[in-house]
Amino acid sequence: MPTISEKILSRASGKSALANDFVIANIDYAMAHDGTSVLATKAFKEMGAKKVWDPRRIIIPFDHIAPANNETAAKLQKSIRQWIKEQGITNFFDVGEGICHQVLPEQGFALPGKLIIGADSHSCTYGAFGAFATGVGATDMAEIFATGKLWLRVPETIRINVDGKLAKGVSAKDMTLFIIKNVGADGANYKAIEYYGQTISDLSMPQRMTLCNMSIEMGAKTGIVPPDEKTFKYLKGIARDKYTPVYADDDAKYCEEFNFDANDLEPQIAIPHEVDNVTGVGTVAGTPLDQVFIGSCTNGRLEDLRIVAKILDGKKVKVRTIVLPASRSVLLEATESGIISTLLRSGVIIAPPGCGPCLGAHMGVICEGETCLSTSNRNFKGRMGAGGLIYLCSPETAAASALKGEIADPRYLFI
Repeated sequence: MPTISEKILSRASGKSALANDFVIANIDYAMAHDGTSVLATKAFKEMGAKKVWDPRRIIIPFDHIAPANNETAAKLQKSIRQWIKEQGITNFFDVGEGICHQVLPEQGFALPGKLIIGADSHSCTYGAFGAFATGVGATDMAEIFATGKLWLRVPETIRINVDGKLAKGVSAKDMTLFIIKNVGADGANYKAIEYYGQTISDLSMPQRMTLCNMSIEMGAKTGIVPPDEKTFKYLKGIARDKYTPVYADDDAKYCEEFNFDANDLEPQIAIPHEVDNVTGVGTVAGTPLDQVFIGSCTNGRLEDLRIVAKILDGKKVKVRTIVLPASRSVLLEATESGIISTLLRSGVIIAPPGCGPCLGAHMGVICEGETCLSTSNRNFKGRMGAGGLIYLCSPETAAASALKGEIADPRYLFI
C-alpha cells in the first residue's frame, strides 16, 4: 500500500515509514548553488564541522548571479570556490555551466528512487525522473554537508490524473498552470504529488521537468512522475549511480485525488501577483508588454528554445525579448542547430546560461510600471524588480506575444 514517497523514504531511513512518520534519512545527493551555499557553508563552520560527509555526493552549481553582477557577489563566489577546493568537492559547475535544475539531470544525478535534497525550492524538478527531491534551507543543508542525513516527516500523497491530448500551441506549462489554479497555491502544503494519466505519459522528459518544477507552487514537498522507458532512455549512458525505479502499490493510500482533461485546454496565463491566479489567454490577450523573458529552470531547455525559434523564424519581435538557455549544453546544441542564429535574426537578446532576471538579479530586471511576460515559475510582487508586473506563460505564448508586443494566443500560428 505505500506510495512512491513512502517507499523512497523507507529505503533512505532503513525503516518502514508511512505518511506522517518522522524519519532520519540518508541523502543520496545534496545540492546548493551560489545563492544558498554561502549561508550553508557559514552554518557548516559555525556548527564546528571540519569535513563534509562525502565530497562526491555534493553538487554546487553557480547559477543565480552568474556572472557576478557586483563586487559583493564576486567576493562571495570566490569564498565558496575556496571552500569547494578545501573540501575536495569535484561536482562543481562554475559560472556559465547552467541552472542547477538543468545541470543535475544533464549530469546524471537525478535518478529514480533516489533522495535528493537541494538548497533551492525548485529542487522538486528532479521528481520528473522518479526521485524524491525537495528543497531545504541553508541550515538544514549545512547539517547534510556535515552528516549526510536529514530528518523529514513523510508527506501524505496527492494523486493527480491527467488524460487527453494537448492541442497544438498548448504545452506542459499550460497544463501545469491549470493544475495549480485548481489545486491552489496552498492546496498541497507539505504533500507529495504523484502524476498519472495518458497526458503525463505522453510528455517528454523536459516537459515532465516543467511539471515537477512547479509542484512547489502548490506548496508541495515534492512532485513525482513514475519512471518509464522515456526516463531510462534519457539516463542511458549518463547515470552517475546505479538506481532502482520505485512505484506506488496498486492499493497505495492517497489523501486526495484530482482528475483533469487536457483535450480542450487553452493556453494559460498566471496574472500578477499569484501563481495560482490563472486564466485562459483570451482573458488577457492584448495586454501591452515591455519585456518577454524566455528561460529559467522551468522553460529554458532545448525543446523550449526550438519551439520559440520555429515561431520567430523569419520574423521580428516587437518588444524587448531576452532568452537565457538553461545550460551550456543547451546553448551549444542550440547554436550548432541554428536555433540561436534564428533567434538573433529575429531581434532576441541571448544572455549566458543562468537564472538572471527570474529572481531579479540582473540581465533583465524590470522597473516600476513595466510589464514582463515570463516563462519562469513565479510572479510574486517585486520578484523581477520593484513595481513591475509579471505574467507567466508557456514558451509558445511568449514567442507569439513577442511578435505582437502584447499578450497573444499562440494557437493562431499553428492553424
